[in-house]
Amino acid sequence: MVKPFQRTAMSTLSCILLTLVLTACTTVVTPPAEQDAAQRLVWPPLPAEPRIAFVSSFSSPDELGIRKSLFQRLGEFLGGASEVHLVRPMAIVVDPAGVIYVADPGVEGIHQFDKKAGRYRLIRGKKGRPLPSPVALAVGPAGEVYVSDSRLSAVFVIEPGATEALLVPLKALIAQPTGIALDPGSGRLYLVDTGSHQVKVFARDGAFLKSFGQRGTGDGEFNFPTMIWRDDKGRLLIADSMNFRIQVFDESGRFLRKFGKVGDGTGQHAQPKGIAADSEGHIYVVDSLFHTLQLFDPQGRFLLNVGRQGKARGEFWLPTGIFIGEQNTIYVADSYNGRVQIFRYVGAAP
Repeated sequence: MVKPFQRTAMSTLSCILLTLVLTACTTVVTPPAEQDAAQRLVWPPLPAEPRIAFVSSFSSPDELGIRKSLFQRLGEFLGGASEVHLVRPMAIVVDPAGVIYVADPGVEGIHQFDKKAGRYRLIRGKKGRPLPSPVALAVGPAGEVYVSDSRLSAVFVIEPGATEALLVPLKALIAQPTGIALDPGSGRLYLVDTGSHQVKVFARDGAFLKSFGQRGTGDGEFNFPTMIWRDDKGRLLIADSMNFRIQVFDESGRFLRKFGKVGDGTGQHAQPKGIAADSEGHIYVVDSLFHTLQLFDPQGRFLLNVGRQGKARGEFWLPTGIFIGEQNTIYVADSYNGRVQIFRYVGAAP
């Protein structure tokens, strides 16, 4: 026989579950979409021919159409709601399956947004150990994601389907790892060691292969380099941050060319950090102190500025990382606005 108190508790629980189910059924989350023609934000502005278009931005799973499960909602109803959002995003990648990873020192971990599965995870080290300063990410052809942590002086890997980031045993001393890039063919890891003003090259298992660069201002020398990008032709683009320039190397580390200098004029730099290239060969440089995204042609000639300091769409506050994915979709870690902004290259080839 069910006692009155038990009936009341069961009835209350049933009401809670019914409310959550009905709410889940009636709440519609509209995925981010491109702005309609009347509100389209483009660079350069109309009536000039657009080259870059704003698509959307996100800071939380909800904004990507990822809803909490029924049991998560029940737990929050009983124990209090918790909000998941980006705090200080530094880097972003998108794997071949469309899963988005965002490195965020503000939460000491990596946000994983799986839109297809409708799932969000916060990934940290083994047994949930924090990653205090994840600053760069690189994605491999099988969907593995490499993470550099500058405070731990270490590199981790997140395998597809994994819920933890595992340490990669690097066979060399690292002072301050920042940018990281992967050669999908050979499996080589290119790691920018900001503290030693070098790029160090490792095999996939962590075996040390070589390094190139030293502190200086000459060709092939660095002064606190930060981020790196490997383009479709195997060239390495490196933000030589305190030399206020971009240097380009071949895959063996041989210097090819450079562009940029310190200043506040067109195409000059204050603090270049994130760097990437699209399928047309354009080079994108995130300048944190200018709060902007600069676009250059393949030879390093300045083409366009995107954004300015602010909080509105298409504006930035100390942005850092950049990733360019399929269909020349551009993701920028807008760090101190606590969001990722998404753009697309829509112009003609150079």
